[in-house]
Amino acid sequence: MNKLLNVSASPHVRDKTTTSDIMRDVIIALLPATVFGIYNFHFDAALVIAVTVITCVLSEYLFEYFMKKPITVKDLSAVVTGLILALNLPASVPLWLPVIGGIFAIIVVKQLYGGLGQNFMNPALAARCFLLISFTGRMTNFVYDGMTSATPLAIMKNGGSYDLLSMFIGNINGTIGETSAIALLLGAAYLLLRHVIKLTIPMTYLITFAVFTLVFSPRQFDLYYLGCQLCGGGLIFGAFFMATDYVTSPITTKGQIIFGIILGILTGLFRFFGSSAEGVSYAIIISNLLVPLIERYTLPTPFGKEGVKNEQ
Repeated sequence: MNKLLNVSASPHVRDKTTTSDIMRDVIIALLPATVFGIYNFHFDAALVIAVTVITCVLSEYLFEYFMKKPITVKDLSAVVTGLILALNLPASVPLWLPVIGGIFAIIVVKQLYGGLGQNFMNPALAARCFLLISFTGRMTNFVYDGMTSATPLAIMKNGGSYDLLSMFIGNINGTIGETSAIALLLGAAYLLLRHVIKLTIPMTYLITFAVFTLVFSPRQFDLYYLGCQLCGGGLIFGAFFMATDYVTSPITTKGQIIFGIILGILTGLFRFFGSSAEGVSYAIIISNLLVPLIERYTLPTPFGKEGVKNEQ
């Protein structure tokens, strides 16, 4: 009988896809937004991206080396963290700022909690929020074509209007990677085709935010305004590239739907009722913290699990 059965520890369902394969696909998917960001903001953007990625990789390598832990930089997760953080930064920031952000993301948020798979929130977004709180002026100083100007969302929040086509293409001000909706959507399509992500979280997020905008925004049931809100800021970037992070999002379909609804509501609250014109980063970070609670109530009962006996 023993020869017929092979008893082994879980997981029993395996896939040949490795962490480095997934991270490589994410990097490829981010290339359109990265290239457009460099085109849009020139050499300054390329420098910020290079410094942030190098800082993240070095931080992970040095921490693991001195802590005598296995070196994991080959899995490319530090590269992805650095790239996402860089694309969330203005091209005009001084270079010491992405260095601080990269160290915070890798060491404080990722490594101190056990490394890849153990962090309770997205490291890149946690670092961005940390930088926004600590260096608000520098993180909200946007320069485009040599001129300092407000982002489209800030203009709309103050009652102004903006060209939807420009926002869709990306000829606007903002952080390096958030400006071009079409570049981000191309990357998202690649991730979907490669089965790296599913549509559940992004679509629930975007639909919930759209409904919230139509009902509660200053310009209710204005479809043009809705289009600008969807293309503006980091909404598409966050929905497809950050909210879908395997480690910090629910694993069940029901949990992912709840997660997406919370994301959409929080983003709407921050954008339309908060002091800032943005809100995606904070919405994702807060929702990350709620994932254990969401999974507690959405995980299915294991097959064959004994029920609670009634007290006599």
